[in-house]
Amino acid sequence: MRFKSSTNLLRMSAASIMAFGFAAVASDASAQSVASAQSQSVDMFARDRGVGVRERPKPEYEALGIASGAFTIFPKIQVDAEYNNNIFASSTDEQDDVVFRIQPEVSIESDWSRHSVQAFANSVISQNVDFDSENTTDWTVGANGRLDVVRGSSVSAGAQYGHLTEPRTSTNTASASVSPIEYDTASAYLSAVRAKGRVRLSSRADVTSFDYEDGRTAAGNLIDQSARDRTTFSLAGRLDYALSPATAVFGQITGNEKDYDQGTINTPARDSSGYEALVGVNFELGAVSRGEVAAGYISQSYDDAAYSDIDGFGGRAQIEWFPTELTTITASASRTIQDAGIVGSAGYLSSQVGGKIDHELLRNVIVSGQFSYSEDAYNAVDRDDQRVNASLAATYLINRYYGVTTTVSYLDQSSDGAFAGPSYDVTRLFVSLVGQF
Repeated sequence: MRFKSSTNLLRMSAASIMAFGFAAVASDASAQSVASAQSQSVDMFARDRGVGVRERPKPEYEALGIASGAFTIFPKIQVDAEYNNNIFASSTDEQDDVVFRIQPEVSIESDWSRHSVQAFANSVISQNVDFDSENTTDWTVGANGRLDVVRGSSVSAGAQYGHLTEPRTSTNTASASVSPIEYDTASAYLSAVRAKGRVRLSSRADVTSFDYEDGRTAAGNLIDQSARDRTTFSLAGRLDYALSPATAVFGQITGNEKDYDQGTINTPARDSSGYEALVGVNFELGAVSRGEVAAGYISQSYDDAAYSDIDGFGGRAQIEWFPTELTTITASASRTIQDAGIVGSAGYLSSQVGGKIDHELLRNVIVSGQFSYSEDAYNAVDRDDQRVNASLAATYLINRYYGVTTTVSYLDQSSDGAFAGPSYDVTRLFVSLVGQF
């Protein structure tokens, strides 16, 4: 599936979603003034009989916010103290460090009965005790809104911009750089949903840009990151059909186009087009379990002959099980195509499985355990990565204003092939204090 141009893709996205919204208004104009039989019917797509531990309302511990007219302001700040036994994610000569991190955040949300608007700003400021080169300051600002056209129909849009830092543990980062690689990213989306009876239609258009800063080696040599600068476009459409109030089947297709600013001698431009076509089922088994499973075909075709195309089986799954009201067990899996940031490769096929357990030990004490395993197979170069992630965490909600979380996490990466990346493991232990108002 190939798109003629990025402009055409955006025009198609906007036109399809606008037509979707106008059709919803025209077909249901009378429903806005008089409650119809549909408004009294069962929502065929609600999956809310079971409530996860992290989702369960806790009014006595929730932030009240600051009322300002038709909006509420929610200030928040988090302070972390972290010990990292391998701060550079290195396979040799491991160095440990203590990191202090401040994360201020503010969001503004509307209090309207229909429609919604939200804006937010946040920052992550990290200071290392021993290695100043690892100090970073990230920030993100954004806004989004939803227009409720009629019952079961809405149009949403949003945008955000951020200055971020690539973690040392990223498989795509330049590990030889003295300082972590920084980049700017901007994104926007437009989506629409139309549900009536047993049928639900949804579509979404996204555009995202990445602009990376160059790195430097210890000798002062430039590590050029310009070949990673890109703009990606995607357009997705999905049709759900409810077999019952607890089960629905669906089909979804997502197309994408990726335009890179330039290439280099060792890494030609990675321009490509691709698609993902999935069919699946969305279900709920009483208040015991719910989930979504989908499988299909994924493909990414690259303009330059230096890169082999990636295609094959694709899919995703997430299933939640509620053995008791105090425990939630989540299993997930996915197989997708991702962009590569290493020299000589354009992308990789990523397969991942994982699981998580959340348990409400007390009303205000939640303990969690998480595990995941992933394999990444790169195109155009002989490299395969395997990653194991595991973590344990405990959260203590002191009151509606303060909370404490302690976490220990472990990451192990191994890499094989003629162009193998670093193999290493990292253990992190940190304590977080959260204040919200």
